[in-house]
Amino acid sequence: MIEARLEQLKGMLKDNPDDSFLLYAIAQEYTKLNNKSEALKFFDNLLKTNPHYTGAYYHLGKLYEAMDQAQAAIDTYKQGLVITQQRGAHHDYNELKGALSLIADDEEDEY
Repeated sequence: MIEARLEQLKGMLKDNPDDSFLLYAIAQEYTKLNNKSEALKFFDNLLKTNPHYTGAYYHLGKLYEAMDQAQAAIDTYKQGLVITQQRGAHHDYNELKGALSLIADDEEDEY
C-alpha cells in the first residue's frame, strides 16, 4: 500500500517537480518504509526549494535522530526555530522547541 502511494506521489511530482507538499509527502512515505537515505534526499530537496516549509524541520530532525546524527538533528531543529519564528508558525515552533529540548538533554546525559 505504501509503495503504491509512493509511486502515485512520484508520478504527480513529475508534473510538479517543485511542489513542496509532494516532496514532503514522498519523504514521509520513504520514512515509513525505513528508507532513510531516500527520505533524507527528499527532505533536503524540499528545504532547498522551499526553506519556509515549516513542518519539514521537525520530521527531518527526527529522521536525523533515527540515523544517530544528533548534531544534524540539533542543527535542523535550530534552523527550524528561526524559520518558524519568522513565519509565526507557533505550533511548529513549539514542536521544534520540545524536540530540541529532549535531544539536548539526551546529549548532556552522554557526557
